Amino acid sequence: MAGVVLENVSRVFPGGVTAVDRVSLEVIDKEFLVLVGPSGCGKSTTLRMIAGLEEISSGRITIGARVVNDVPPKDRDIAMVFQNYALYPHMSVYKNLAFGLELRYGGSRLRQMLLRVVWPRKAAEMARRRYEIAEQVRGTAQNLGIEHLLERMPRQLSGGERQRVALGRAIVRQPAAFLFDEPLSNLDAKLRVEMRRERKQMHQRLETTKIFVTHDQVEALTLGQRIAVMDRGALQQLGSPADVYDRPRNQFVAGFIGTPPMNFVSGRLIQSNGSWSLRHAAASISLAAVPDGIEPTDTLARIAGRQVTLGVRPEDVSVVVGVPAESAAPGSLEGRVSLVEPLGDATVVTLAIGETEGGREALTLVSKIGPRAAIRPGDRASVVLDSQRMHLFDSATGENLSAAGGANQG
Repeated sequence: MAGVVLENVSRVFPGGVTAVDRVSLEVIDKEFLVLVGPSGCGKSTTLRMIAGLEEISSGRITIGARVVNDVPPKDRDIAMVFQNYALYPHMSVYKNLAFGLELRYGGSRLRQMLLRVVWPRKAAEMARRRYEIAEQVRGTAQNLGIEHLLERMPRQLSGGERQRVALGRAIVRQPAAFLFDEPLSNLDAKLRVEMRRERKQMHQRLETTKIFVTHDQVEALTLGQRIAVMDRGALQQLGSPADVYDRPRNQFVAGFIGTPPMNFVSGRLIQSNGSWSLRHAAASISLAAVPDGIEPTDTLARIAGRQVTLGVRPEDVSVVVGVPAESAAPGSLEGRVSLVEPLGDATVVTLAIGETEGGREALTLVSKIGPRAAIRPGDRASVVLDSQRMHLFDSATGENLSAAGGANQG
């Protein structure tokens, strides 16, 4: 197996459209790295450049100890699983699995005959390898639970079975690295969960280098040992799932990772009588405890009076219904429940905090609470934000102003 290194890799299409902009990252040997981001962010183009299917405009890609910028895809020792699986429709499952090995160990009969004449020793080694193909194919099929499908044609398979065949075709070659281009996106929700579990278990068994592309941040969090978040062709943050979730580098990462997305509140940072608060048109949010990583005598003082954006995740927004304002916890906000969405294992509550002229809601917060909360639209509620779990972002640049938010950037 081998690691994969990208050094200032860019892809500029004709017309000056930059799809990937100077991306640098290192995929450690035997690591499962997930490239995640919205459509058009450059993640699939990055994967295709690693595979050799897309030309590199600048930079360098190394697989193992070899620079592969000018190496054809077939000689890069990688295996790729595509979104549409790309199975050969006229071949059985067995033939689909064996095809790559048959090409590698001899190809056509004419080529085999020429090899026996020109290079007999290599021809004998190739013949031995071809003899082992059947065993390799059946062993891989058995590990993936598709041994009973070997004689079927692709049209006779379900979506999950086709996905396993495509994966098996990659595994049987024993490449230096596996590349996955959104392979689960065509599956239904239940099957996607099952396939995610299988992919993670497979990585634990095989311990191979894997680069997995997805736009689904749930897949990224559950599968990746590390996550590379991309946007507009640039790498936004590289780190473990916990790092990216709890310590987002900027407002884009904070809003993209997490379901429901992080709440954002814009306002001015105000200091009064030694305490800090965020002044919004509809409410004043107290920073009773300084957000993690913020140094009050330094960062807060430097940005006092400026327009900033406060971020807090829905699970860090507490909602209490039926508590009179005078009995609510200090620093709590008064709101009204506008929407309740039961999810089974949790309930997502949308709250309107304050009102502007004409009755328009000025501030909306989303809370994720327990599944059996007795709460209905129209209820008045007190809302408390966990100030220990807040983030402050620069409204102009989107950068996380806390020291913790700047960690693990890759």
